[in-house]
Amino acid sequence: MRVGVVGCGKISEVYLNNLTRSSEVEVVACSDVVIERAQQRAMEFGVPKACGNDELLADANVEMIVNLTVPLAHAELTLAAIAAGKHVVSEKPLATTMEDARRIRDEARARGVTVACAPDTFLGPGFQTSLALLRDGRLGEPLAATAFMIRRGPESWHANPVIFYSAGAGPMLDVGVYYVTHLVSLLGPVRQVAGMGRILYPELRPAEGPRAGDVIPVTTPTFVTGLLDFAGGAQAVLLTSFGIPGDELPHMRVYCTDGILAVPDPNTFAGPVLVRGNEQDSPWREEPLLFETTQVRANSRGIGVIEAVRAIRVGREPRASLQLAYHVLEVMLGILESGESGRHVAIESTCEAPEPLLGDERLVATP
Repeated sequence: MRVGVVGCGKISEVYLNNLTRSSEVEVVACSDVVIERAQQRAMEFGVPKACGNDELLADANVEMIVNLTVPLAHAELTLAAIAAGKHVVSEKPLATTMEDARRIRDEARARGVTVACAPDTFLGPGFQTSLALLRDGRLGEPLAATAFMIRRGPESWHANPVIFYSAGAGPMLDVGVYYVTHLVSLLGPVRQVAGMGRILYPELRPAEGPRAGDVIPVTTPTFVTGLLDFAGGAQAVLLTSFGIPGDELPHMRVYCTDGILAVPDPNTFAGPVLVRGNEQDSPWREEPLLFETTQVRANSRGIGVIEAVRAIRVGREPRASLQLAYHVLEVMLGILESGESGRHVAIESTCEAPEPLLGDERLVATP
């Protein structure tokens, strides 16, 4: 499938590195609001065309848009691509408001195009192995889960960290999306949430990086705690934060009737995957990873594009589906809303948990 990449910032490097090596997609164009960035990426990765966003959207040679714009622009760009009759794979989150998410859902249905959305890390061997352990019943019934994403923010390395500390981002929408996607994919849809949040520091002054010495205003919560009540009966605690470096809490654990599953970092594709029994002194043991072929590169971002292309080819929904991304967004925004209102928030949408990869699916970003 002929693909056009829109948005040539930092994340585009890994996408282009993987997609231009794939035998299943052809990157025929890239674009950016700053044309020089598109030209630089085109030169780096041998993309034949670099242009502005409007020109790429109008290009009849482009069948699918990979939307790598900043979060606040995701919905606008995705809607423009749908209007142009193109399939879309968007970086996360799908949108920053449920109103925009509903428009994307409705317009995609009306135009008959497919929309998929990152994250695609759950297609990696670490998560797929974790999912298999739950699906085969070896650990019994899932009862509860904990998930922790506590780290320093991106101000020490990103050229434009302001976007991560403004509405539409923060630790929940920027990184928590990986964790919520994993939890929903393991435990099914969420029926209600509660949350609390606060801004840890109203201003940041990076000591290093491209914005060293600058003052970065913080206008969105940087410490967010969520309680998730799943339709299947399990419950989970989720904590996300920017501004607390060096913590070593476990990324994710699922507590079952017959054992405990330690899920690897949802922001990565690999392992380790650990399990232990419920006995007091039961040791952790590492499980061998399934689907090793998905791990050609440590950072395999872009395999969601490949999986979506395969889905379109056979007429099914991608595993990183619009339905999943819509539900995950409502859960995250519900947690933030609960923090503001002090009330539980019912989740109106639902979704099907993505089907596990099949044993013969060679879902690789590079040949």
